[in-house]
Amino acid sequence: MKDQGRSPRKRTGGRRRRFRKKKAHELGEESTETQVGEPSYKTVDARGNTEKVRAITTDTASVAVNGEVVAAEIENVAENPSNPNYARRNIITKGAVLETSEGRVRVTSRPGQDGQVNAIRIEA
Repeated sequence: MKDQGRSPRKRTGGRRRRFRKKKAHELGEESTETQVGEPSYKTVDARGNTEKVRAITTDTASVAVNGEVVAAEIENVAENPSNPNYARRNIITKGAVLETSEGRVRVTSRPGQDGQVNAIRIEA
């Protein structure tokens, strides 16, 4: 696993020696690339005796329409400004534009962190 702790190099380029092993919270994890499909979730341990629910795949989004929240069916990912390949692979991230039963919406949550897709409608 990748270490997300302090750099092993100093600002000058000199080497910094480890004074202990890596701790669990310093180890990174692959990002959860939430896709459109039959809903499935994964629970992972987080710091502070808490858990995170990660959405592996999902097919519904909570869409804010004129002050009301409506559950909408996700059809596909229209565009994703974070990575154009994500739109081709139907990967949902924050800021992605989805085509839903309520029209085009922009994702406002982080489904790989929250386990749910919240969005606001941008056009009918």
